[in-house]
Amino acid sequence: MTNFIRRLFIKDYQNTENPLVRVKHGSVAGAVGIVTNLLLAGIKILIGSLFGAIAIIADGINNLADSLSSIITLIGFRLSAQQADEEHPYGHGRMEYIAAMLISMMMVVVGFELVQESFPKIWVPEEPASSPLLLIVLVLSIGMKLWQGLFYRSMGKIIGSDTLRANFRDSINDVISTAAVLISILLTPLIGYNTDGLMGTAVALFIMYSGVMLMKDTIQPLLGESADAELTARVKEEVLSYEGVLGVHDLIVHNYGPGRAFASVHVEVAAEQDLLESHDLIDNIERELQRKLGLQLTIHMDPLATNDPELDALRLELKELLIPYGDRVAYHDLRLVRGTTHTNMLFDLVVPFGYPLSDEELKQEVDAKIRNIHPDFFTVITVDKDMTRR
Repeated sequence: MTNFIRRLFIKDYQNTENPLVRVKHGSVAGAVGIVTNLLLAGIKILIGSLFGAIAIIADGINNLADSLSSIITLIGFRLSAQQADEEHPYGHGRMEYIAAMLISMMMVVVGFELVQESFPKIWVPEEPASSPLLLIVLVLSIGMKLWQGLFYRSMGKIIGSDTLRANFRDSINDVISTAAVLISILLTPLIGYNTDGLMGTAVALFIMYSGVMLMKDTIQPLLGESADAELTARVKEEVLSYEGVLGVHDLIVHNYGPGRAFASVHVEVAAEQDLLESHDLIDNIERELQRKLGLQLTIHMDPLATNDPELDALRLELKELLIPYGDRVAYHDLRLVRGTTHTNMLFDLVVPFGYPLSDEELKQEVDAKIRNIHPDFFTVITVDKDMTRR
């Protein structure tokens, strides 16, 4: 069904790398959500009013709130597709994250409202409402919401959308909520107690928990989280594949929304190579990675002396010296400034966040080990933080 809808409403639907096609996927998903949620809301409120079933009316109002979520999804994708401008030179892609945040906040609010409504019914249960028509409506609602959730999940996977993932979770919460109402209606005659309040409270707490967890997930990219490990590994692999590249370090990726990533990286090239050739190599890498990964990459070129035997020996020595500190502690930009009385040894240490030793403690330990081997060396160590995720 998902692919049928995609083929029907989305031109060139398989080209999901195209931002316009991606936005169209989000718009179609939002429109489907609006139609299905309004249909469910109308039916539940009507049937619930006819039979005096408060729980079903509340479930219908919840579907009305879901319609608002679908509208937010639709607007979020539309706004995120706006072109970059003078005030927002990196585009508007993060509007999609804001849309997901709003949906998660709505889930918390709806859950809180349901707690307020359901909790008192635990102690003062109402007269149970039961009818074959009520049961049919609830079963059909569960089936439609389950299909809607799977549709959101499928579309979300296709375009990598946090907003559609949020809608998927919201739909599954509705499945659980409606199933709880159904179980309550079936269970009440068997035990002689209306479990509507108990079920409603449990479901409401679950919805609030889901909303908080989703809020936590969506706030991370807004705060500026580290880049996806798969992306950083791919960037490094691609850059290192070019002849003439000796090393890569200091990769930083900034995410401004799905498909809107900007990155900078330091690339080591032989210092003896012609400067224009090295510059041409860097330009080619930037253009190729933009084409392959859709990544706006800026490369800083680091010249590396390759015909200095003393430096070559020191590189191996320093690499072995850092082994006890773990595979995430590394070095780069090793240079020597030789003098008549002493030699300055300059390099950068890459250290992950949360490392047991402080930067100063690590620098002092490494300095002491180097001075023990080379008493005439003075170290100048700069600590860099590892900005990538593993």
